[in-house]
Amino acid sequence: MTTAALPSRRFLSETSLLVGRSFRMIPRVPERLLDVTLQPIVFTLLFLYVFGSAIHIPGVRYQDYLLPGLLGQQLAFGIIGAGVATATDFHTGVIDRFRSLPVKRLAVITAQVVAQVLEQVLGMTIVIVLGLALGWRPTFGVGGFFELVALVLLGLIAFTWFGVLLGMMVRSTDAMQGLGFSIVFPLSFLAGTFVPIAGMALVPRVIGEWDPISALVAAVRHVSQGTDAHGSWQLEHPVVAMVAWCALIIGVTVPLALRRFSRM
Repeated sequence: MTTAALPSRRFLSETSLLVGRSFRMIPRVPERLLDVTLQPIVFTLLFLYVFGSAIHIPGVRYQDYLLPGLLGQQLAFGIIGAGVATATDFHTGVIDRFRSLPVKRLAVITAQVVAQVLEQVLGMTIVIVLGLALGWRPTFGVGGFFELVALVLLGLIAFTWFGVLLGMMVRSTDAMQGLGFSIVFPLSFLAGTFVPIAGMALVPRVIGEWDPISALVAAVRHVSQGTDAHGSWQLEHPVVAMVAWCALIIGVTVPLALRRFSRM
């Protein structure tokens, strides 16, 4: 084994051990999974049967319109889960304990991201299974399925890094929850998740057309249902726009998060 391979092997080993530590905490604190288990179920049932009884979108069943939107929303809500988990570790002394150990700092923050991505995958799976049970009928083929999986993973990675950065900047988990909902919830409602953006008034329509979550929702809807949105450039090219937004978020948040972690 080469000398260069030894640090890489150590980094992977430490990262996997720390990811395992995150999952070993779940039986002790099972409520930490509520945001990726119970919350998606409540949102799906609530919005489908409340909004679905009052909203009629020409040319598409509401299940086929709503469920791709909820997948995009679930991606964005990864910000809150990752931020709360990070803030909890920082403010309960867990990270200080890791600093006293001979563990690479990059492994600590990478393990946080990986663990949160895996938890969010559970939430996405619940939304998909529940949606299929409630009548969602995606139209993609094999290629579309793998394209959707790739987009979902890219979105999870980008928004998880954003959440980790926010979690290191706030002073408490309560502050993270408040800040996260203040950012994600309004943007998800303006993103065409539940109703078409084209029918909104001028100001919310303009915000919705350039909302980053709009790109997520439109991309998931385009890949899974083959439907197209009209308005801004990003709505007409949703997959490209989503990839661009995710690349921008990763490119900005990763170095900032690493810098913040090294200075704290």
